[in-house]
Amino acid sequence: MAVTRRRPGGFTVVLAVVGLSLLFVSVPEFGPVLRAARADGVSGAFTARELRCVRHPGHESCVWAGDFTSGDGRIRRRDVELYGSDRGTLAAGQATAAVDTGRLTRVYGPEGSDEWLFTALLTLAGAAVLTVAARRARRPAPEPAPEPAPEPAPEPRA
Repeated sequence: MAVTRRRPGGFTVVLAVVGLSLLFVSVPEFGPVLRAARADGVSGAFTARELRCVRHPGHESCVWAGDFTSGDGRIRRRDVELYGSDRGTLAAGQATAAVDTGRLTRVYGPEGSDEWLFTALLTLAGAAVLTVAARRARRPAPEPAPEPAPEPAPEPRA
């Protein structure tokens, strides 16, 4: 008997979209965050200009934004954030050593970062969700229930 395939259901399609979205967000960031982990990039100085804070219920998250200038003065980037900085790290106008790893909006301290862990977890989660969706899509359709045997005709009475 031939195995028939069924079309993926809505839940399977949603799983696939979620998995692909996680991969779409995480995979392109892998190179820059691995460079950031090793503080591999252009060395220079970050000058703090503005403290940016976001308040969550019971928590405040802050980061310093400012300007990065490479050690040789050739690279100047405006309005970048210093990863790992917070309210008590710097003051406006204060400069500190930093490394530009190629991220559009962020530079890092010379000690590197552990941001790659989160990116790796997102990548693994995306791959896992996509694998589950693929397995669900490959499941064969359930076989139809056998038709019940016809009931025998009653015997005539004599």
